[in-house]
Amino acid sequence: MLLLGGCAHALPPSEPSFGALGDAPYTEAEVARLDVIIDQINAQPLEFVVHVGDIGASNLACSDQWLLERKAQFARIRHPFILVPGDNEWKDCKDPLARLQRWRAIFCETPREFCEHRRWESHGWVFATLNVPGHDNNLRHAEHEPRMKAVLSFLADAALAAEGKNGLMVFMQANPFFTLPRDGFASLREALSQLGARMPGRMVLIHGDTHLYRDDEPLSGVRRIEVWGSPVVSWTRVPLTTDAGLPPARQQH
Repeated sequence: MLLLGGCAHALPPSEPSFGALGDAPYTEAEVARLDVIIDQINAQPLEFVVHVGDIGASNLACSDQWLLERKAQFARIRHPFILVPGDNEWKDCKDPLARLQRWRAIFCETPREFCEHRRWESHGWVFATLNVPGHDNNLRHAEHEPRMKAVLSFLADAALAAEGKNGLMVFMQANPFFTLPRDGFASLREALSQLGARMPGRMVLIHGDTHLYRDDEPLSGVRRIEVWGSPVVSWTRVPLTTDAGLPPARQQH
């Protein structure tokens, strides 16, 4: 995944894959750049596309108008599309819980508490989305504890569903290894660490938040892919295999 352009090529049918992007568009100029990326994505044989959140700078994304405009823009994607809430859409707004309710009303097919937590399967993999916003996971707010209880429960259920499968991929907005000024991710990292020990190399975390591309192993057995973010507007192609293990992600530019 890298900058805009037309050099992405379609994969052969034998290599299924999905697209991932995040932390864009932050500005009106990036809206136009995202349209180019969507054209690229639409030209590829993808199973689905996931945006890991932060679909605007908080001064824009805290408004219904911006969210509705992005919903219309994402509707151009011809593949099944999954959106994860980012901190700019709710946590960083003046009334976080009200904005989270509006996000759910706009983007969930059936608006309800934690409707943003979704799970599905494709090519032997289990996929799950979690509402975990950067930079501190809203640690000082009263909503943190009940939300994280739901997050950890949903993650545990997804891990059970992944037993005997190729593995588990989890999508969320926050970089849980970014712990300044406050660490709101300790319980989540512990859960991920345990899953890495249970399914080494088959536990994959895909996130945004700190806007730098990474493909590494920050916890033993846990592969982490961070997508580029603003001012880089781009996407990552993640290949899938029918056997345990995941080939390298491919930056598109």
